[in-house]
Amino acid sequence: MEAVEKKGMENFRFGSVDYIVFLGMIVLSTGTGIYFGCIKKSKRKLEEAEPTLPTTERRKHDFGSEKMSEYLLGSRNLKVFPVAMSLIASYISGVTILGTTSEIYNYGTQYWFIAIAIVLQGIAVSYVYIPVFSALQVGSSYEYLEMRFHSVIRSIASFMFILDEILFLPFIVYVPAIALNQVSGINLHVIAVVIVVVCVFYTFVGGIKAVVHTDAWQVLVMFLSVLAVAILATVYAKGLNVLFDDAAKGGRLIFNNTNPSPYVRHTVWSVLIGGFSYWTSFNAVNQTMVQRYMSLPSLKKARASMAIFTIGVAAFVSVCCYVGLLIFEMYKDCDPLSAGLITHDDQLLPLFVVQSVGHIYGMSGLFIAGIFGAALSSLSVVLNSTSLVILEDIVRGCFKMQPSERASTILVKSTVIVLGLVALSLVFVLEQLSGILSICTSMTAIAAGTTFGLFTLGMLVPWANTVGTAVGGIASALLAGWISFGTQFTIAAGELNSQKLPVSVEGCVGNVTLRENVWVDEEQVFPLYRLSYHWINPIGVATVIVVGALVSLVTKPTNIKTLDPDLISPVIHRFLPKECFTGRNPHTQAHKNLLNVS
Repeated sequence: MEAVEKKGMENFRFGSVDYIVFLGMIVLSTGTGIYFGCIKKSKRKLEEAEPTLPTTERRKHDFGSEKMSEYLLGSRNLKVFPVAMSLIASYISGVTILGTTSEIYNYGTQYWFIAIAIVLQGIAVSYVYIPVFSALQVGSSYEYLEMRFHSVIRSIASFMFILDEILFLPFIVYVPAIALNQVSGINLHVIAVVIVVVCVFYTFVGGIKAVVHTDAWQVLVMFLSVLAVAILATVYAKGLNVLFDDAAKGGRLIFNNTNPSPYVRHTVWSVLIGGFSYWTSFNAVNQTMVQRYMSLPSLKKARASMAIFTIGVAAFVSVCCYVGLLIFEMYKDCDPLSAGLITHDDQLLPLFVVQSVGHIYGMSGLFIAGIFGAALSSLSVVLNSTSLVILEDIVRGCFKMQPSERASTILVKSTVIVLGLVALSLVFVLEQLSGILSICTSMTAIAAGTTFGLFTLGMLVPWANTVGTAVGGIASALLAGWISFGTQFTIAAGELNSQKLPVSVEGCVGNVTLRENVWVDEEQVFPLYRLSYHWINPIGVATVIVVGALVSLVTKPTNIKTLDPDLISPVIHRFLPKECFTGRNPHTQAHKNLLNVS
């Protein structure tokens, strides 16, 4: 079978139809940038279908000029559906598509419960976090930290975000590039260069409007490509009954693992709690998401975009989980990794596409277009949001500089180019240093949990002060870092057993043997290093909140009576003293009401 399969891979290389579909993605991406950046001029109309928001002190800034507001926020007047699609693009990358399918193949369907966690986080983000940003009309989410605490907290969080995004850049490009290389045969470095150049071009030229509208159809292509693979593979399979029977026999059909042990990779509790915490930490306060909420004219529309995002992502992840079962059905008797057909789990899906539906004209091209679009959309979101944070939080916030409109434009667009070059450079580094992958993953997890904890502390704990927040943030970063890096070193030392489910090579042709798993006694390993990765984020978030709240209580807590209620989540307003709401500017209150109902 090994020889047959490898021959099949060669037979299903890109054809002319596949190249046409793939190149169509590139042309549409660059065309969108040219359209919004060069052809379509911004038309300012005095009469708007939406109620005009009164000018307030909090809306004055918008990066110092109308031109930058247009480039980075679309003048806060974008449409719900394109923004919702861009929100999906902010989170769903090629890494997500390839990783989710291999997770189901290797560890079973308990991970499917992540769809429930996604729905729960959608509710939490809509009613706990978005209303605060909407009332304050921030341009960058990190402005909130200065309003609530101190500029130092804002600057630290901003630098953490920038570092986090820079470390995330190579994943967005490298992992999909490997997949595209396997299916198309195109050189990996060529693919990486094309992804970065195309993305930098339309982000540079068109700003957030180009990013949002390009994301919209890229997400549709991405979803349709995975859905088409799922449907056609199901048609060619032996039927749904056989699919689920084989999954059950292979130990992959798991939905009720209620094991209370925190050391098990996937349980009902770890997936629901850890998944909810991780998804909320990203979607509630991360600048890549908040920037899109703030590009809409009202709270109502921000919530509508979040609802579409939640439904769309839950459906998309579910389809990916289902494809994971289809992959197991095809390879249940001959594991591709053991047979030497692939070298990494992320190559499972591309191999499956080639061998199951690759004979259909255009299918490989459509799949490539979907993965390529996922990479482009995720990369463009990072480029656009990071350039905003550098201008608003670092230059204007940290260094207190007030650059002119021209200087701001040069800075933002130069940042987009520089970040593109950094992404490309880190791809080559990542290719040479395999160990850096786990280090970067750990760093991003630490940053996400700590930052989310800072915002949650500020919005849900009224007495929290600057000292408590700083101590809580430091404690969280240290604890999460200790656990995360300790776990990585323990795994590298071979001191933890693999929790992958059994695979078979009985159906393989030739001399194929399973890799021997050496059992080790994990009782000798420090308990925190054995935790499921799902628990690292909630531990980090809880540490910020608990430590921050306690330290604030003993170091002159914030006087709640003088606190601006807009800085506190509406779910806590009923517990605030009346003094918080007395003497408020009627004009400001009218502005807030308009935001909520328009």
